Amino acid sequence: MNRSLSVALKYGLFVAGSLIAYFLILRLFNLHDKLWLRLANGLFMAAGIYFAIKYYKYKYTADFTYVDGFKTGLLTGFIATGCFIVFMAVYMFHLDKGFPETILKNWFDDTERGGGILILIILMEGLASTAVLTLTWMQIFKKSQNLGQQEHFSNNTPKDKL
Repeated sequence: MNRSLSVALKYGLFVAGSLIAYFLILRLFNLHDKLWLRLANGLFMAAGIYFAIKYYKYKYTADFTYVDGFKTGLLTGFIATGCFIVFMAVYMFHLDKGFPETILKNWFDDTERGGGILILIILMEGLASTAVLTLTWMQIFKKSQNLGQQEHFSNNTPKDKL
């Protein structure tokens, strides 16, 4: 199995499990219809992508490239988003059919749009946050190609004297 995929699968499933558990805890306290609490989903996604890239870099330090880290982050987020969408589809279409109407009544006059629009929104949020978070974390984990430019900062000599 591809190294990026194996790491991403492990962390993607962990992130999806965290998102599902968080949603169910909110449901337990009847807070699942409070949209502003969904901001914590971004924290779960950010942590999962961060630790996936960090683990990949730790495990394959000699072979680590920007593309490998980027691929690992994207795959982690895509797997987590996909699993969470499957859970939410089952929840909205089979377990709590009134949930989409509860959420959509604040957004649309016509709440007959159903859960499909919510699935699309979750997909867009998941993919967008995955791309942004992966690009953000890769700025930390990438290998710098500008070592020669940083030398004059360590020995306090002006750049033109080098």
